Amino acid sequence: MGGTGKTGRRVVLRLEHMGWPVRAASPSNVSFPMDLADRTTWAPALRDISAVYLMVPSTQAHLATQGILGEFLSTAASAGVRRVVLLSGIGVRVADEDFPLKIAERELRAAGVEWTVLRPTWFSQNFSESYWLSDVLAGALRLPVGKGEVSFIDAEDIADVAVAALTQQGHAGQVYDLTGPRAIGFAEVGDLIGRATGRTIRYVETHQQAYTERLLNEGLPARVANARTVLHVAIGEGRDGSGAVADGVVRALGRPPRAFEDYVSATAATGCWNGKRP
Repeated sequence: MGGTGKTGRRVVLRLEHMGWPVRAASPSNVSFPMDLADRTTWAPALRDISAVYLMVPSTQAHLATQGILGEFLSTAASAGVRRVVLLSGIGVRVADEDFPLKIAERELRAAGVEWTVLRPTWFSQNFSESYWLSDVLAGALRLPVGKGEVSFIDAEDIADVAVAALTQQGHAGQVYDLTGPRAIGFAEVGDLIGRATGRTIRYVETHQQAYTERLLNEGLPARVANARTVLHVAIGEGRDGSGAVADGVVRALGRPPRAFEDYVSATAATGCWNGKRP
């Protein structure tokens, strides 16, 4: 589920390269449509499936609080699914009990399948594939994150851990907090990308109301704009746990996580930060 997304498509590519039969399901996939909000899509997507990588779209996180996610997991177990790897988030550690992803984790533990939970911090690829790419292209990271720091995790590392948990023994019942090797601030992010691209990328601290208004002007629904602002403010206030450094990648893979500098070098080489389209 989420087979065309930032982590899901990387998981699919790895499984296909390893020779595993894989079904990349998502709401937008015509061949294998899978929508948690549409029960009629569940059975076709789950047919003959033994392991599931589950990413709950942020727009459907409320389904966990309504019990629909638990119903899906029960359906999956009845259909023969033996193993589920859930993409959660590092903020679950400090979230309230009614936080959707925390509920999702509880539903998974009760589903009667082998389970593994991945709790990544903010993705490095948010600077090149979504969220902050437009800021990088504009030359200024205008964000309400204050002096907050994040231990950015590379999506390639998340995919490696997910594939290991899907295909290998020894990961059942594990919760992996996935972070990079160190926490860095957004001013340093701008400097690193700037040096790699030959451009000037500044960090400009922005008031949360101004940021919300900007998102609204870009066409985001008010609910999404407000939620995104809250997430950014939490970085600055150190409330989301994204600045912590954890050992999840080492525990799962036996190697250190990819450094943010390595991500920057590889991404700069693609030209995407200089306006080149993939």
